[in-house]
Amino acid sequence: MPSTSSSHRPRKKRKQEPTTSSSNGTVSLDPASRKEKPAFPLVAFFWPARGTSTSQWVLLPCILMTVGLFRWCTGIWPYSGFHKPPMHGDFEAQRHWMEVTTNLPITHWYFHDLQWWGLDYPPLTAYHSWLLGRIGALINPDWFALYLSHGLDDMDLKVFMRASVMVSEYFIYIPAAVICARHMAKTHHINSWESSVALTAILMQPTTILIDHGHFQYNTVMLGFVLASLSSMLAGRRLWSCVFFVGALGFKQMALFYAPAVAAYLAGACIFPRIVVFRFFGIAIVTLASFALLYLPLLLGTLRDTYRSIPLPADVILPPLLSTFPFELSEKAWYYPYLVQLAQSIHRIFPFARGLFEDKVANIWCAVHSSGLHKLNQYSSTSLSRAALGLTLISITPPCAIIFLKPKKRLTPLAFATTAWGFFMCSYQVHEKNVLLPLLPMTLLLASEGGMKAVIRAWVGYANLLGCWTIFPLLARDELRMPYFVFTLLWSYLMGLPPCSLSAYSSTAEGSGLHWTTKIVHLATYAAVLAWHCVEFFVPPPSNKPDLWVVANVCIGAAGFGMCYLWCLWTFLDESGLLIDLGLVESPKAEPGKKKQ
Repeated sequence: MPSTSSSHRPRKKRKQEPTTSSSNGTVSLDPASRKEKPAFPLVAFFWPARGTSTSQWVLLPCILMTVGLFRWCTGIWPYSGFHKPPMHGDFEAQRHWMEVTTNLPITHWYFHDLQWWGLDYPPLTAYHSWLLGRIGALINPDWFALYLSHGLDDMDLKVFMRASVMVSEYFIYIPAAVICARHMAKTHHINSWESSVALTAILMQPTTILIDHGHFQYNTVMLGFVLASLSSMLAGRRLWSCVFFVGALGFKQMALFYAPAVAAYLAGACIFPRIVVFRFFGIAIVTLASFALLYLPLLLGTLRDTYRSIPLPADVILPPLLSTFPFELSEKAWYYPYLVQLAQSIHRIFPFARGLFEDKVANIWCAVHSSGLHKLNQYSSTSLSRAALGLTLISITPPCAIIFLKPKKRLTPLAFATTAWGFFMCSYQVHEKNVLLPLLPMTLLLASEGGMKAVIRAWVGYANLLGCWTIFPLLARDELRMPYFVFTLLWSYLMGLPPCSLSAYSSTAEGSGLHWTTKIVHLATYAAVLAWHCVEFFVPPPSNKPDLWVVANVCIGAAGFGMCYLWCLWTFLDESGLLIDLGLVESPKAEPGKKKQ
């Protein structure tokens, strides 16, 4: 007779052990009492949970509610272009794309009224705008009425648009950041308590909050896909990293800042330590399939509009890319409408005719031109684009070569950061808001081993606070001075950084490792920023040089960002072990009982 008792033995629930050891620099030793204490204020907020079995399901909701509250409070303030006709600003651009995508055939999206915030982002942004526009139209159709809603500054619309940024961020960016922080902790052997501290620092990044929830944009959707791609690399899921990175490119083309590092890492993973042909073909096929899936709705919409004989707008100008084909295209060919849509989307996504840079951005080109060191408007657009391409290749080749030769998962944040800094400093058509791209992977270093120690925290904080300062002229135009000061001072206080604290630069800082030249450069930059704010507030610029203070902002910012690039590159080279392999430095002796990473 068979036994009635089940043979299945349920898995024993693992007991969560309290963790008191620290390898991330969150804990310092009081020299007087010889007792452990928080290394900086942000850690103090998490101190009651240290050494206890507090579940992550308790800490995580508290973190998400807190960072969400700060985001929503930022949204109370004005946005880009508020009551500023005739073109208004980025808020109107995002609203207008919802108007276009919900009212016009899909074949008109990239052609309609290009002088009034014409759609110039990849298809995933268009689909996102369509979805939000459909939802918004259910609440109030007047918000997205074709032509009649231009420049609308309705307060209910503002609440809806602010909420759409929050919801989009909590669907994409926040989950990706949480998972990425956990993969970083696992890779670098960081306990969950320290990982929670690092996650909070990442989510409280002031520049990201001020641009998306103050100025108004959806950058965190693209950054969320980037984090998902990076997290997949850390987890060893290379094919999923391809899918997510295509999603980032499909939402905003500025994700191309990371593309060389992604390509170099994936190519290196197929070659080192041994050649894996099937992995290479798998990555290639999944990437191509992801791009095909990205453009599929656009092409299916084109098929539908072609079947219904819906013509393009009467004043349409066909994209220049069509003239580059080696054969003559027939307008009657079945494939012609699809080529037109693809060519127009690419033409709109890569606007080379706009110039080397827009507005005042703290990179090499704008600093050289605006400071009067050398005027670049004497050169043709072709010459400038070639120069930008050459200098960008020079800046990104070293990090790409390192990650190609040493395709280690733990090096990917440094590879992303260094490559993005190279693009930001040297590339063509850079906006001041593009500083978000190098700042994100650099801030992720806080979740690495020793990431909260002064040597890394000082550099990460320096880059973030300097980046926030360089967008101050943009925020000031949007009447966001108060949120700017609140968030920069709050983040500097929480991280124990100037101007609120000099603890990271003190000689007694735990594991400081900061060279005296680094301390001088950082503190001099902070002093210059404080002096600049005083001058900008109290002293009007000369009438013949109305942008003098903005130009000073650009020059100081570009110099500081150049040092951030060099620090990331040197740290990347040091962490990769290439210097040891080449015999340029001696291998450090392993500490007893420490795991080799």
